Amino acid sequence: MPNFIAQNINTMIDTNEHVLLFEDNGHKIYWMGIEEESAFRCNVYLIEDNDEFIIVDPGSRIYHQELKKRVSHIVEPSKISALILCHQDPDVCASMVDWLDINPNIKIITSSRTNVLLPYYGRSDYEFYNIGDTNSFIFKSGRELKFIEAPFLHFPGAFTTLDVTSNMLFSGDIWAALDIDWNLVVNDFEEHIPYMNLFHIDYMPSNVATSGFAKKIEHEKIDAILPQHGSIIDAMNVKDAINYLKNLRCGLDIIYADDN
Repeated sequence: MPNFIAQNINTMIDTNEHVLLFEDNGHKIYWMGIEEESAFRCNVYLIEDNDEFIIVDPGSRIYHQELKKRVSHIVEPSKISALILCHQDPDVCASMVDWLDINPNIKIITSSRTNVLLPYYGRSDYEFYNIGDTNSFIFKSGRELKFIEAPFLHFPGAFTTLDVTSNMLFSGDIWAALDIDWNLVVNDFEEHIPYMNLFHIDYMPSNVATSGFAKKIEHEKIDAILPQHGSIIDAMNVKDAINYLKNLRCGLDIIYADDN
């Protein structure tokens, strides 16, 4: 299948433009680009399936107009049919209110715990699609998005989304990395670990949570990991990425180390 991630290793990316990551028979996945220069640079992704378009973690209101412009190069923004929100943080989903202004019929795909908090952004008049009801979303084509819950990583209602067609995992803050000298795709996983540690050691609760999630997904077919912060992890590094979570000491493991 035409997975274009590997060819973007060590490639200079124009962050003002979207990048096609996958394409197969009307099913496409894009990285949408961002001009943010901070270490917390946020990734936004777009899934296209024929005439259905879903944005994964649309981001903050600060960059909404920029994202809207880039989306318009692919599809009329009013045709965005759903937003996937992996949790409720403002860098993930504050711009949901702006997308609802564009299309009030957009589905908000998220967990019930996240949904409790979303109205505090100022809109509660939306269609809520609960990922816990079926653990999947089926496109009109029959293709599937599979939702895999990730409790306390780093929110009780956090979850990841596996695009079954491309085998790409939208991982939210799991495998996030903080790095000013950024690449679209990881080119050396060992060198990438310290940048993941900068996020995970402080933001993730404990090895109980990280290793538990790792064991939950280790038998899934995953050809790429697409986090909300930092670089994409390609197929050859997926096993190492899962082992990273299995062995990670973070949060309470460190704060209360003397109690263990």
